[in-house]
Amino acid sequence: MPVGARSWLADLRARFGGGGGDAGLGILAFEAAAAMSRLVSLHRSLSDVEVRRLRADALRAEGVARITSTDQSFLLRLACGELVADLDRAAGTAARLGARCCTGAPFLHDFDSVYAEAKRGNVLARLDTTVGFSKGTAKRFRKMERHVDATAKLYAEMDALSELEASERRMEQWKRHSGPIPAQPAPAAKRQAAEPGEKLIRELNSQRQKVRRLMEGSLWSVAAHKVSKLMAKSVLAVLARISIAFGAYVPGLPLLTPIRGWAFRRTSGPLQAAASTTAVVRHSAPIFRQNQKDTAFSASGSIKPPANTIGASGMERRYANVIVSAETLLRARKPAIHSEEVDVGVNLSKRDELYKMLPMTIRAAVKAKLRENWRGQPMDEAAVAASMDAVDRMLRWLGPMAHDTVRWHDERSMERAQRFSMRPHALMVQTLHFADRQKAEDAIVEVLVGLSWVCWYDDVRRRPADWDD
Repeated sequence: MPVGARSWLADLRARFGGGGGDAGLGILAFEAAAAMSRLVSLHRSLSDVEVRRLRADALRAEGVARITSTDQSFLLRLACGELVADLDRAAGTAARLGARCCTGAPFLHDFDSVYAEAKRGNVLARLDTTVGFSKGTAKRFRKMERHVDATAKLYAEMDALSELEASERRMEQWKRHSGPIPAQPAPAAKRQAAEPGEKLIRELNSQRQKVRRLMEGSLWSVAAHKVSKLMAKSVLAVLARISIAFGAYVPGLPLLTPIRGWAFRRTSGPLQAAASTTAVVRHSAPIFRQNQKDTAFSASGSIKPPANTIGASGMERRYANVIVSAETLLRARKPAIHSEEVDVGVNLSKRDELYKMLPMTIRAAVKAKLRENWRGQPMDEAAVAASMDAVDRMLRWLGPMAHDTVRWHDERSMERAQRFSMRPHALMVQTLHFADRQKAEDAIVEVLVGLSWVCWYDDVRRRPADWDD
């Protein structure tokens, strides 16, 4: 967490209370709300619609097949591993809250052990009666949605209150250094106007009242044992959904047999049998060895990409930005080839930005490829159009992976808009994270070389008109 955020939370804890007891969560409400938002996101990600979309679209996308893998079983393991890793983090928050409880169900005080046993498949029958986590699942998730919304509003209003209080401190400091403000003659109609600072004081009082109201209606004032119990049941419900959806394809998942009272199959049934991996893109092959596939889920808490992938180099966000910039530049060049009306300065600026973000290896490869292709290459409108079409075709499958990469990083940022997001998140398997680095770099180089030809032709075509001026 950034230093500024830590100091802000420390100030809130000092002014409003640390929380965590059965009287109310207090400052821990924000951690609980973030974990709840992740649970709701996981719950939505495991709906029938989202699971079908994952299998039919995301894992069978052309880009994934070309530069990551065509092995659907392996891709499912990666997707499942990330989902379980996210669930582990939410379960950790539930366990920490449960350990602080003075009252509540006994299993809350030792929820980390209960969760570990559930992951091993040792789901005790007593959980069906003493915990009751299989009943009222939809109602619990709707309740968590309301808690997250209310706590997110509290977070925003506390932030606004902190800004107003900072303004008050600056005004007080200014008064101490400047002395009292001399009275100014004013028309009779303005004599009732507020003195400097009174408006700020009114805003402060109003904001403090708003914060107090939101505290009462959010997780801030909910007892820890109630929050922990709600989250613990939801964690086990999500684990059951994951097991039912992926259990037939992911070694190591608990094979949970729905016991009496469970209704998960009505809303999220098991996946259909895996399709044959022979029906794949002909020019693609898996980049992972068999032994790596077998350990994918067992290492779900820290999925590490092999050394030959982009994720291992930590360059996935940078490569994604290059691809997105290439898309933008291509869209700008398409009408320019057939038109004299183009903002040359803007296009040159975009090209310069794209060039500056290129890693040295990509930059050198593009230069070498251009020198190799430059000799004797015919350059006319037909050749440029063919080059543009080739770039466009490559970006149709590279682009979605790049956009998913940017989205994945944005969704896991600490920004307020993302901290309490409850929509289904992008998965690493959809991004450039597990993509073969050499294949991806070769594709990016081809795109950049094609764009260079297009831009060069357009520059040459316009040059005589520039010289005439």
